[in-house]
This record gives sequence, C-alpha cells and structure tokens, in this order.
Amino acid sequence: MKSIPITDVSSLKNELKRYKMGKKLEIPRFNQLARMAYMGRLVMTPLDPEDPSCKSFLVHVQEPQGLAAHFIDLDEDLQDTILILDGEQSMAMAGIMQAGVEERVLWHQALNERDFYFSAFYRPKDKEAQDGAVQS
Repeated sequence: MKSIPITDVSSLKNELKRYKMGKKLEIPRFNQLARMAYMGRLVMTPLDPEDPSCKSFLVHVQEPQGLAAHFIDLDEDLQDTILILDGEQSMAMAGIMQAGVEERVLWHQALNERDFYFSAFYRPKDKEAQDGAVQS
C-alpha cells in the first residue's frame, strides 16, 4: 500500500482528489465488467453521496454463477473485488445494467405468457394429413 506523509497536507489533498475521481478501465476490462453488469452481478454505490461534485462509484463485482460461470471469462483480479470507477464509465455501466434488467424482464414476461402445451401436443389437421401421406 502506498504511504502518504501526514505532514504534507497539499499532497494529501491531491491524493484524495485523485482517489475521488476514480479510475478508467481499459477496454477489455470494461467489457468484462459490462458483462457482469448486464447479468446483474455488479453492486454500485456513489463513492461520496454527500459531495455532488464526486461522480465516481464504488463497484463491487460478484462472480458469475450457474451456467454463466462456464461461459463468461473474468480476470482473477476482478472476481469478488471492489473498484472505484470514474463517473463517465460508471454511468455507462449503469445503462448497461439497466438494459440487462429490461431484457430479462421482457424474457420473463414472454415466458409467463407462453403456452407450452399446445406447441408440444397440438398439430393442425392439415399437417397431420401431410405427415400421414409422407409415411405411407
């Protein structure tokens, strides 16, 4: 861990300002985090809710679970970690998270309205006649 001399107040203020600005992720790491956001595996909270000028967010990355864990590649150092993300990338991540939630809602609504019985057992008479003629 980096040590900052307490006697140097200006360097402490500069370090705090840099800390509050957050970090930008490189493109591959941003994409990995975006996949987790899309699946709802990020927890985001403002870094300093009392300071309106602070746009950075604390981001907790949860590991993918279930089927997603077999397909989604996530760097070791991103698994179950907390990052400080700058405001611009945080807002983009929140939008990706929202898009994932909206798509899952639509999928669940469609699933709830789907009638599996008829698609599995009902065959129109024309199709049955064609199937019978083909087998003969």
